[in-house]
Amino acid sequence: MNNRQIINITEKYVANTYARFPVALVRGKGARVWDADGKEYIDFVAGIAVNGLGHNHPAVARAIRAQAGKLLHVSNLYHIEPQSLLAREICRHSFAERVFFCNSGAEANEAAIKLARRYGAEWLGGKYEVLSTYNSFHGRTLATLTATGQEKVRAGYDPLPTGFRQVPYNDLRAMEAAIDEKTTVAILVEPIQGEGGVVVPDRNYLQGLRELCDDREILLIFDEVQSGMGRTGKLFAYEHYGVEPDIMTLAKALGGGLPLGAMAAKEKVARSFVPGAHASTFGGNPLACNVGLAVLDTLLRGGALKNCVQMGRFLENRLEEMRRRFGFVRDIRGQGLILGMELEQDAGKIVEDCLKAGLLINATAHKVLRFIPPLTIGKKDIEQGLAILEKVLARQ
Repeated sequence: MNNRQIINITEKYVANTYARFPVALVRGKGARVWDADGKEYIDFVAGIAVNGLGHNHPAVARAIRAQAGKLLHVSNLYHIEPQSLLAREICRHSFAERVFFCNSGAEANEAAIKLARRYGAEWLGGKYEVLSTYNSFHGRTLATLTATGQEKVRAGYDPLPTGFRQVPYNDLRAMEAAIDEKTTVAILVEPIQGEGGVVVPDRNYLQGLRELCDDREILLIFDEVQSGMGRTGKLFAYEHYGVEPDIMTLAKALGGGLPLGAMAAKEKVARSFVPGAHASTFGGNPLACNVGLAVLDTLLRGGALKNCVQMGRFLENRLEEMRRRFGFVRDIRGQGLILGMELEQDAGKIVEDCLKAGLLINATAHKVLRFIPPLTIGKKDIEQGLAILEKVLARQ
């Protein structure tokens, strides 16, 4: 089928929850994808930071084939070898001591919220409230959209669950003032706000939150759904700041393209999850977890983290050159291969023009072009993509 045929079927049968671009992507390799009409694109979106190793990576393909030939799914009523091994590896390379597996970032954050409340009920005298920040994004379940600090995500779903409040991001005083000694159980933040416009906090912000949580005896939760799994040049973004959370959530790149989420926690907190306290039918299934093992191994031993650091610097320097050339570019910010170019105007038209010219790029927070290409991308693909972007910007 061609693009138009696929689009027609989508428009007739698929729920209209996305403002889709008029393209049907059918094939990918590395940092490039092709649509149903055969047109090639440089991919600076990577499935919204999901395809961390790029499209059709050999390690991911091998892990899928190997596990598909053995066992796709069994119930969590039984022990699952790839799940056990992946949990061990996550714990070995992080602060965590226990891992709960699910299918998405929203489910991982939902699990974190439930664990925090259960911990509060058992150990903190019934505390339940979660503080998050404006412009954050934590998911689209009722609990996680309520924790999300964006009105466009929350609109139309009243009455929302109670027990959530937002304060300004990167503002320690505001967070401290918001803590209620009787009700607040946890602070939930992204080390980098991705959907909020690639906002990087001051270095002392996350350190200050850790000290604040220790002082008030409440939990610190890092949402690393987008910033984790190598996106910043380290396996987890919190490693840049010299702090550890009590709970961390992962998804997106963890599954290499398959649905896989995880909530990782310290033992003192995780012990509040006992049999029957939480569950997920598909969470931690053998196929997704075997791919997760391949992804983790490639990040740690396959050079992807080193490449992310090198290509991140290269990309950032090239974007800075554009900022100096184009007066309507306000700022370049980010870390590793999650970078943002803030404009003075809405970025939607630029995204559309780039698509027509063969570049997939994403706009967030209306005026920010977000660069989240595969961590394995090379200079040639970056240069080709930026050449397209530069021509589009020159026409503005």
